[in-house]
Amino acid sequence: MTSSNENKKSLKSFYVLWAILTVFGVVVSLYAPGYLMPKSMSSSMHLSILTMVVFSVSAAPVAAGVYAATLYIMRNWAHKGDGVPAAAPAIRESAKTVVTWTLTSVILTVFLLIWGLGALAVDNSGASSNPLVVNVTGQQWVWSFQYAGPNGTKVESNDLYLPEGREVVFHITSLDVTHGFWLPQMGVQVDANEGTFTEIHTTPNKLGTFDVRCTQFCGLNHAFMVTQGHVLTPSAFTTWLNAQPARS
Repeated sequence: MTSSNENKKSLKSFYVLWAILTVFGVVVSLYAPGYLMPKSMSSSMHLSILTMVVFSVSAAPVAAGVYAATLYIMRNWAHKGDGVPAAAPAIRESAKTVVTWTLTSVILTVFLLIWGLGALAVDNSGASSNPLVVNVTGQQWVWSFQYAGPNGTKVESNDLYLPEGREVVFHITSLDVTHGFWLPQMGVQVDANEGTFTEIHTTPNKLGTFDVRCTQFCGLNHAFMVTQGHVLTPSAFTTWLNAQPARS
C-alpha cells in the first residue's frame, strides 16, 4: 500500500511538471516567432508566422512530455551505488499510456496536415485579375528586375520596387548557376535556375524597405548577393516607373 501511494505521488509530480513545462512552451510559442522571424510585410509572411505559432503550440505538450519524462526518470530511476540496477517499470506494457500517446500523436498529426493543406489553399487563392509581373534575373552576384513600362517599353532596376496592396507575380531565372530568390519580410522563396523560369507570388501590405537575398551557395561572393526592396504607395510606384529610362 505504501509503495502504491508513493508511485501515485511520484506520478502526480510528473504530471505537475509536465503541465508547467507545457504552459511555458505554449507562452514561448505564442510570442517567440514574432520576435525571431522577419517582420511581416505581406499576407504570405503573416501566414508563415501564424503557421509557425500554431505548429509550435501544438508541439509544446509533446516536447514538455519528453522533457518531463526525462527529468522524472533521472530523479526517480537513476541508479546509485554498486551492483546491478533494478529494472524500471515497462511503460510499453501500460495499455493506458500506449493508447493515450498513440491517440495524441494521431490527432496532432491530422490537425497539422489539415492546417498545412488549408494554408497552401489560402496562399494560392489570392490570384488577382491584374497582377504586377516582375521578371527577376540572378547572376553572380547581383539581382536585376524588369517591369513592363509605359507604351510597351521595359524598365529595369537593381533595387526591387513594388506597389502596396497589389499582387506581384515574379518570373525568376538565372544566367549562370542556381541562385535562391528570397524575400524574408514577404515570406516567399524559390530557386532561380539557368535556362528555365520559376514563379512565385505575394501581395505587399506594408510600406517600407525589405531585403532581397540569395539562399543558394552560388560562388565566392554569395554572401554579398543582397539588395534592397521598396514597397511604395500605388501612386508613388507609378511615378517611379514612369521616371525610369525605357528599354526597347
